[in-house]
Amino acid sequence: MGFKVAVAGATGNVGREILNILAEREFPVSEVVALASKQSVGKQISFGEKGVLTVQALEDYDFKGTDIGLFSPGASVSKIHAPRAAAAGCVVIDNTSQFRMDPEIPLVVPEVNGHALKNFRKTNIIANPNCSTIQMVVALKPLHDELKIKRVVVATYQSVSGAGKEGMDELYDQTKGIYVLDKKDPKKFSKQIAFNVIPHIDVFMDNGMTKEEWKMVVETQKILDPKIKVSASCVRVPVFVGHSEMVNVEFEKPFSLEDIYEILEEADGIVVEDRRENGGYATPVDIAGSDPVYISRIRIDDSAPNAMNMWVVSDNLRKGAALNAVQIAETLAAEYGLKPAKLAA
Repeated sequence: MGFKVAVAGATGNVGREILNILAEREFPVSEVVALASKQSVGKQISFGEKGVLTVQALEDYDFKGTDIGLFSPGASVSKIHAPRAAAAGCVVIDNTSQFRMDPEIPLVVPEVNGHALKNFRKTNIIANPNCSTIQMVVALKPLHDELKIKRVVVATYQSVSGAGKEGMDELYDQTKGIYVLDKKDPKKFSKQIAFNVIPHIDVFMDNGMTKEEWKMVVETQKILDPKIKVSASCVRVPVFVGHSEMVNVEFEKPFSLEDIYEILEEADGIVVEDRRENGGYATPVDIAGSDPVYISRIRIDDSAPNAMNMWVVSDNLRKGAALNAVQIAETLAAEYGLKPAKLAA
């Protein structure tokens, strides 16, 4: 017997990817319900190659009897409906920023801190981290276990899909407009994104950081280790899918380059693609549609003691969002006793 699963925000980029991944990985489902706003009610949406679902209204949906809720409807919507679902006994895996820093709610990347799911029934809500944080902590976890990380400095190069369908449409329309001499003014982004880079993701904070940069700091500390110091600079780039990061790491312990390769090559969820030749590294175009976190350009940083650099690339819609959420559900079922309500009864 499978789980009854509700996907909230099913018509968005992440919601659609969740449905695809549930089907691809053959997650055991008895029923899948697609939920969105009332404006989307009645729309048809594919469930991988398994069929078509008709969208229902999230605000009218009764979560009683639903085992798992995979949420990506936006933080303000999750704030209302995730607690409602949790109170009905549904385990909510929320992809928005709403619950990430709540001390009572686990913030989970299964390869990194799956043990945090142990007491998931305490709140029935689990938070999915920010996309840029997920791929970085997957890369950092095995290194931290062996060498103890002191400090991380990261510069991100984040694709427009991280800003949703509107971001992808804006890049497409502006690029097309430039070629046909029909310039399109920015709407989703603060400046033109086509043929440009924008050092600004999310809102500015009083200290000059953007909220995206703050998220990378506090989420890394919550997931991995509160003692790790993190400095982040987040940049939007004209790429449709796939986030890239140049990560500088300083350790407490000395190491060799061979140590780094061995640690990363043996880690779960990581592919090391690092040949010191033209094209011997991963890029967003290469990895779009794939699940692992790819690591390239591994090298010693001689400007600081026990330091190194690496290039980290991942599909932000998959591992950075939808895949991680489904992996949390898989981990709950495999390791922490989550069973379908009908079977448990």
